[in-house]
Amino acid sequence: MIDCLYSRYMIPFYPFPFPSSALHCSSISLMHTLSTFLLFIFLFSLSLACAATPCDFPAIFNFGDSNSDTGGLSAAFGQAGPPAGESFFHTPAGRYCDGRLVIDFVAESFGLPYLSAFLDSVGSNFSHGANFATAGSTIRPQNTTLHQSGFSPISLNVQFYEFNDFKHRSQLVRNKGGVFKRLLPKARVFSRALYAFDIGQNDLTAGYFLNMTTDEVRAYIPDVLGQFKTYVKNIHHLGGRSFWIHNTGPVGCLAYVLDRVPVEPGQIDKAGCADPFNQVAKYFNLKLNKTIVQLRKELPSAALTYVDVYSVKYELFSQARKHGFVNPLRSCCGHGGKHNYDMHVGCGAKIKVRGKEILVGKPCKDPSVAVVWDGVHYTQAANKWIFDQIVSGAYSDPPISLKEACHRH
Repeated sequence: MIDCLYSRYMIPFYPFPFPSSALHCSSISLMHTLSTFLLFIFLFSLSLACAATPCDFPAIFNFGDSNSDTGGLSAAFGQAGPPAGESFFHTPAGRYCDGRLVIDFVAESFGLPYLSAFLDSVGSNFSHGANFATAGSTIRPQNTTLHQSGFSPISLNVQFYEFNDFKHRSQLVRNKGGVFKRLLPKARVFSRALYAFDIGQNDLTAGYFLNMTTDEVRAYIPDVLGQFKTYVKNIHHLGGRSFWIHNTGPVGCLAYVLDRVPVEPGQIDKAGCADPFNQVAKYFNLKLNKTIVQLRKELPSAALTYVDVYSVKYELFSQARKHGFVNPLRSCCGHGGKHNYDMHVGCGAKIKVRGKEILVGKPCKDPSVAVVWDGVHYTQAANKWIFDQIVSGAYSDPPISLKEACHRH
């Protein structure tokens, strides 16, 4: 990581015109002053160049839920079946999407292969990083099973334990040589890698699905973010230095929330989204941003970037047609209901119609203009649009691009 040189080499600069006494200085003194001035200009220009130098991330380590899961839940609890993956991979690829996720586009932008899920032992290559994200995951552990609630037991603390184990054991195994040397990261990769986070959405919906009030959900957010802070610090302790952290999206625009948690008619906004749920998401994001500000103070050697994906996603829901999308609240792959979504018969399920078994959720005619894939997750087209908005840093704090995320500000 390159530090800003300006802060290291603060050379005094005396602007022209010089005091009259300076006119009587010897030529040697004048040359010395001029040399100092030119050296200052050189170092200042160099500092600006350093700040703009793209980061050379050799690997990505990702933590999160289904928004960035590239195969964790599928490996542990059963593959996400057809028609998932059909728009790009042309077969199920562990993603709850018709194709690529935002994290896939992040990897592409650095010329890296797509991240293998840590839990997937079949055909995985971890030399360029690993993905610990698992669909249904929360920051705070849930006191339920996956079958009971739909939330994964692989919460952020477990993902951290997996990373800790991976960091240590990967080096022991890599030292055996052969195929292990090719498939596992070098030790120096861990301090130079990008650490990405996209988690927190399920922490909010978990409360609502337990019939909590909005006030009750808001009340436990500080505890959730306290745990998030702990694991970022733990990863930093293990050598992580560059953190790219997404906030949570507008959950009140997704069918699985709209169809499951009742709201009053006056609580639906102009985009058709449930405002109370989105207000809680905004509150979560406000507190998350403050948590990251505090982390910058506590971890001065870390570069932490807060990425406002909420604003990008809400723009997509509220101005879909402007951006080339249609029916933003309607699931592309689903069955029944106002939003083509049924929590009991999801995308890829099979049902009997007049005695004949059929696959639910033949995708919409054109997934490339759909925002939501299955009532819960975004389509590949939406994920690509979201990535295109955030990669420049236009929605980041500090406002730096993805390729500058190793620089501290």
